[in-house]
Amino acid sequence: MNEYSDKFETSIKNSYFHKLNSNEQLFIREKATEMRFSHQEIRQIIEMAVDLNMWDEGSIITYCGENPNKKAFMKSLRTAYENVKNRPNSYEDFSLKNVASEQKFTFHVEDKESLGLGMCPVASPKTRCCNLLTLDAVESCGFDCSYCSIQSFYNQNKITFDGKFADKLLNLNLDPNKTYHIGTGQSSDSLMFGNREGVLDALMDFARSNPNVLLEFKTKSDNIKYLLENELPKNILITFSINTQIIIDNEEHLSASLDKRIRSARRLADKGVKVGFHFHPIVQYENYLSDYGDIYARLIKEFKVDEVALVSFGTLTFIKPVIKQLRERGFKSKILQMPFEDASGKASYPLAIKKEMFTHAYKSFEPWHKKVFFYMCMEDHSLWDECFGYNYSTNEDFERAMLGAYCEKVGIDYLL
Repeated sequence: MNEYSDKFETSIKNSYFHKLNSNEQLFIREKATEMRFSHQEIRQIIEMAVDLNMWDEGSIITYCGENPNKKAFMKSLRTAYENVKNRPNSYEDFSLKNVASEQKFTFHVEDKESLGLGMCPVASPKTRCCNLLTLDAVESCGFDCSYCSIQSFYNQNKITFDGKFADKLLNLNLDPNKTYHIGTGQSSDSLMFGNREGVLDALMDFARSNPNVLLEFKTKSDNIKYLLENELPKNILITFSINTQIIIDNEEHLSASLDKRIRSARRLADKGVKVGFHFHPIVQYENYLSDYGDIYARLIKEFKVDEVALVSFGTLTFIKPVIKQLRERGFKSKILQMPFEDASGKASYPLAIKKEMFTHAYKSFEPWHKKVFFYMCMEDHSLWDECFGYNYSTNEDFERAMLGAYCEKVGIDYLL
């Protein structure tokens, strides 16, 4: 008994065992002692228990019937777990827990050694990527979206600004005979902090000084005060990450509502700013196609094609550190309650589900097909032909098509 007890204690070290309530801990401990679970089996049972709690699907105890031996126990538990994981989610009786009701963070100004400009960190030849350059104007985000990878790279409670950001932008030497597409929404939300530390002043000056740059601000906020009150260069794009209100309420914590995001886009379009919409991630749940379809129809009704530069589609894609962080947080979220398949080293939906969501999305926007640029972000090459009816031979071809479309939309020359 003591020998196995020591083995069990070793197995639960650095696991999520401490996240479980006392009844679940006792249940797992007793079953492990009775059936002599292996180290790997103990870890698997703990992960399943944590996931079921996170998904608000009840205690693991209720999923474990009377089984005569370890093999039958593990088979029964895995089957029950996979059935819950693989069915479309329902948020109807879902209750949030341990989610912040307000923004709590501190601001820091540091003199960074270098300007955070580089290739999009998810760019890969294995998926069709647009070769976006990302600019880290701010590090970390005040929103708390359950699926976001920012939380695995930065301290979420610490928002960091570069004290010499404006100077670094002024000293950045770009080829004046080349068109660049730079986005500021990778390491933080582009607009939620407004012009704090002069960050928007610096970015607008940079855009004016570099008319060959398409500067994209991506946001889930409605903080457009600065944009409405100032003259803006024409080579900027303001793009809104859009989701259904069900996902916003339950997974995009602290962000602006769907109505506020769309109204903000409408006000900017009225000012003459070109806008765009990112449906990323599209999340599968009960009746999700209908809910997203309502948004697609609303955008077509409320915006003209000459006001919209782009519409993008993408879905949930997880790296292991994000999955680990979600399990560690001990909050309620259904975002990991989905069937996983390998997607170029990451975890994502099976291709069949992606084909369903992206085909539906693209067909819904048929009135815009010839005047707005559509693309899928970080998705398998095969999905383009299947969902859009066309593809690009290389990421470079994709990039050229995108840049050409954006330049035409904002009214600047496209420089190869």
